[in-house]
Amino acid sequence: MAYDSNRMSSTRRAALFALTVSAMAPAQQQGEGQDQQHLPLPPNPGEDTKLPNGKSQKDMIAKQEHERALKDANDLLTVAQQLKDELQKAGEYVVPVSSVKKTEEIERLARRIRGRLKD
Repeated sequence: MAYDSNRMSSTRRAALFALTVSAMAPAQQQGEGQDQQHLPLPPNPGEDTKLPNGKSQKDMIAKQEHERALKDANDLLTVAQQLKDELQKAGEYVVPVSSVKKTEEIERLARRIRGRLKD
């Protein structure tokens, strides 16, 4: 049995249209029902939340970030001093492999500190 291509395409269009209309109807009904329901308002992003101990969450996060930045700065100073000592002991024309690794560690720490200070 041969089907007419125009008839088949119009049937497909009708089916797609029916599906689209039926899918939109529940969404419209939900939108109307929301007027009757009172949904809680989302928290204001500018508002500072309080922790159970009563302290500001933003202040606690800032304090932790400051402590981490100080620790990283101390680590940076330690590694830089170790690098300086290694280079002085190595001589003029020799660069130890561990010195290269220390420079990579210094870069990593410096990026981490810079990232914390930017935020």
